[in-house]
Amino acid sequence: MSAQQLPDILSSEFAADPYPAYAVMREKEPLIWHEATQSYIVSRYEDVERVFKDKQAEFTTDNYNWQLEPVHGKTILQLSGREHAVRRALVAPAFRGSDLQEKFLPVIERNSRELIDTFRHAGSADIVGDYATRLPVNVIADMLGLDKADHARFHGWYTAVIAFLGNLSGDPEVTAAGERTRVEFAEYMIPIIRERRDNLGEDLLSTLCAAEVDGVRMSDEDIKAFCSLLLAAGGETTDKAIAGIMANLLLHPEQLAAVREDRSLIPAAFAETLRYTPPVHMIMRQSATEVQLTGGTVPAGATVTCLIGAANRDEQRYRDPDRFDIRRDDLTTTSAFSAAADHLAFALGRHFCVGALLAKAEVEVGVNQLLDAMPDVRLADGFDPVEQGVFTRGPKALAVRFTPVTA
Repeated sequence: MSAQQLPDILSSEFAADPYPAYAVMREKEPLIWHEATQSYIVSRYEDVERVFKDKQAEFTTDNYNWQLEPVHGKTILQLSGREHAVRRALVAPAFRGSDLQEKFLPVIERNSRELIDTFRHAGSADIVGDYATRLPVNVIADMLGLDKADHARFHGWYTAVIAFLGNLSGDPEVTAAGERTRVEFAEYMIPIIRERRDNLGEDLLSTLCAAEVDGVRMSDEDIKAFCSLLLAAGGETTDKAIAGIMANLLLHPEQLAAVREDRSLIPAAFAETLRYTPPVHMIMRQSATEVQLTGGTVPAGATVTCLIGAANRDEQRYRDPDRFDIRRDDLTTTSAFSAAADHLAFALGRHFCVGALLAKAEVEVGVNQLLDAMPDVRLADGFDPVEQGVFTRGPKALAVRFTPVTA
């Protein structure tokens, strides 16, 4: 494939398998002006890392004003400076340390068990439909103290939001469905927030209602927007991460056997999954000034599309990058879930994913419990896990067989 033959990022060929195109972009066209999305596309690790870390204050998240605000309202991702720091300080404690371990790990474990119990005696399952798409939403609903009976509505909302974010071709029906979600979610959520303010409990929603930093508290709209963001970002990306790690291990049976025998390898397998098949393939930023990147100049005020899926397979950064290898020595597991990560799946810098440790906990619990329930799990005969998605990407289904455990 030559640079001239590069499939457009909106084409069906690209959607079917973006990795060959990513390789050509990195080598031949590391900076591309893309007319349809009105953005500059960057694909090399060093460039994407520079945009995310933004040490020179060259980039902003102003793109979220049109990309996220229509569906979520104004979120923490759009803020900068002190306003961002204070809001992040309000929400971050729930996603790390003792709160995560003591309050939410039991919630993850219980929800995972309940889902696995629905298929553990069947001898077959679809890891995506039966488990991965359900666990993160159920966990978030429990964390916030919402009614899990509303699961179908939550799933519908976040699916519409993710479709809106990935609507690179500007389909008006997708846009309308996303904007409708903002109205419906507000109608659902605002009364719950007001009621919770009057009756604080132990859940995350109560924590957000009561949290105060430097005299600042979150408004009902702040909390609603954060919950909407949490549902979409935490639901979609974690379900793709769980499906991705299981698919990668099932496609590499010798590595699956190693993880089954030594569960301490799960974090390494997750870190490698985040590099090899990241749940989010592209994140946008806006240039604050004129910026020189590999391959040319980005003018001030332009949208920059950072291809995480391409950068995470950059030959200049990783040896044999198109090989899935949980034991690779050029990826650091200990820092893989922090802002010091040496992959780009959670972004980097001040907007590093606040839910990274929650995702890690869900994946670790999920893989452990799935392997306990299905010791001899294998892909169903003839089944090939096909990935789908351009903005977010993961296996569409993951049909497996196993010998039911009777205990």
